[in-house]
Amino acid sequence: MSLKKLALPLGLLAMLAGQGQPQAQLIGANAGDLPAEQQSRFVAPSEADAAALNSNTQWQNARYGIPNASRPEADYPSFGSHLFSGGFSGVRADGLNPDYMITPGDQITLRVWGAVDIDKVLPVDAQGNIFIPGVGPIKVQGVKHSQLDTRVRAAVNSIYSNNVQVYTNLQGVQPVSVFVTGYVQNPGRFAGTPSDSLLYFLDQAGGIDDATGSYRKVRVLRYGKTIARADLYAFLLNGVLPRLQFKNGDTIVVEERGPTVTVEGDVARPYRYELLSTGMTGNELLRLARLKSNVTHVLLRGARAQGPVSSYIKLNEFGQQPLNSGDQLVFSRDMRDNTIVVQLEGSYYGPSHFALPRDARLHELLNAIAVPQSMTDTSSISLKRVSVAERQKQALDESLARLETTYLGATSSTAEEAQIRVREAELISQFIERARQVEPNGRLVLANNGQISDIRLQDGDVITIPEISDSVLISGEVLVPQSVVFNAKRSAKDYIAGAGGFTEHADASRILVVRQNGEVREADDVSLRPGDEILVLPKAPTKNLQLAGTITQILYQIAIAAKVAVDL
Repeated sequence: MSLKKLALPLGLLAMLAGQGQPQAQLIGANAGDLPAEQQSRFVAPSEADAAALNSNTQWQNARYGIPNASRPEADYPSFGSHLFSGGFSGVRADGLNPDYMITPGDQITLRVWGAVDIDKVLPVDAQGNIFIPGVGPIKVQGVKHSQLDTRVRAAVNSIYSNNVQVYTNLQGVQPVSVFVTGYVQNPGRFAGTPSDSLLYFLDQAGGIDDATGSYRKVRVLRYGKTIARADLYAFLLNGVLPRLQFKNGDTIVVEERGPTVTVEGDVARPYRYELLSTGMTGNELLRLARLKSNVTHVLLRGARAQGPVSSYIKLNEFGQQPLNSGDQLVFSRDMRDNTIVVQLEGSYYGPSHFALPRDARLHELLNAIAVPQSMTDTSSISLKRVSVAERQKQALDESLARLETTYLGATSSTAEEAQIRVREAELISQFIERARQVEPNGRLVLANNGQISDIRLQDGDVITIPEISDSVLISGEVLVPQSVVFNAKRSAKDYIAGAGGFTEHADASRILVVRQNGEVREADDVSLRPGDEILVLPKAPTKNLQLAGTITQILYQIAIAAKVAVDL
């Protein structure tokens, strides 16, 4: 049997069921049957778009977002602030790298055998020498660790030229104390080895003060003179850091932070960036901030000699834009796409994602979707929408906030009332905590008197086409939540009795029926159908009628938004 004999377009099924002619023309079982000029309206999106669709809100906001409102500069972390989050703590060098230069106080193991036997640990004295009996003093200060064995071997062989073997090893290096000061969290004197990095000592001082310190101007002083400068931006971006051997008494100075600009929006690195003394252009900033794909514009807010400025600049014109201290930059994808991407789930043939024109409507899409005719419940189509989920979440949070404000802050006139309120406060706090964990599904009910509304689709919509079901789910406050085969002769309470009956927390007067299309009704008002879910709500364990009514209202909100019963 061919596929077309097994399947019918949903729009056609809806019309045969008495829904009437949809706005879009009913022409085929799948998109391939549409005329060429209309097939482009039903093409599958790229894999990247399809994957991004499933991230819902973030994907939508990123694709169609608008610049955020300005924030105080203090709210932005500095670029580089994550550098001192403990990564260098306790990671101390042993000083035994090949480039280490011998200094007074180091310990050298010497073994000589053959014509003469020597086995000693020799300290490097204040003059930078080690003294070998029978050989005399050997100058080793300033000699690299990798060259130490050659230097000592040559000196020994100048005295014992035949049948002598020499082995040397740098046993340990002299610790150093380095001062760290300037704009750091905890200025002080810190111990380390001469080979420890600049970052190790800065980390010992708690890192750079993010509010006032510079990540671009760090100096190392020796005897009052600057021997090295570090720009930590160069290390963060390219791994460039001055390599120097610290000496006892060296000082690391972090200078005051210079002029800065702040960056947010569609960038990989939304930080506060410090300008160089020579200034910074848009191109230099772009290399630091790393734009996300498809960024088209920059909103620049700041001040110039003539006063405050605010301009919206195309990205290709931003490169030569000079930046001033205090500028705030918001990068945005301001290129409006003429297509939207929607997803299908449930019982259907063909692709699961469709790229559609922005004005596409539901019936137009359904007419291009082939479904298994004998297996699909075309009257129970529903839709999940990000904006609906956000509104449901906002309404729930507002209700919980009112509950918290009203009842947790109320006063008591008597000791007995105070005790009751304490118990109620514990109950409410636990309930609010659990209720805030609920994530609404954003289900939009499309069925109305057996007809499917022909709404305009939005980017990110997920259309559910359910299979025909032959079972009923019993959940909520029942002893044994379960699915059972539908029996038209049984009522909601019959199904509940078959699931072990109500729990002690159940509200027997609050039984909801959740349809496959997302519609929620009181059990007493509807006749059960296959695919329904019977949801028993908990009762509010309080004698305060107003409080009980508020909690019951919130329970209804949760049941409608997420199809769950939150236990009190």
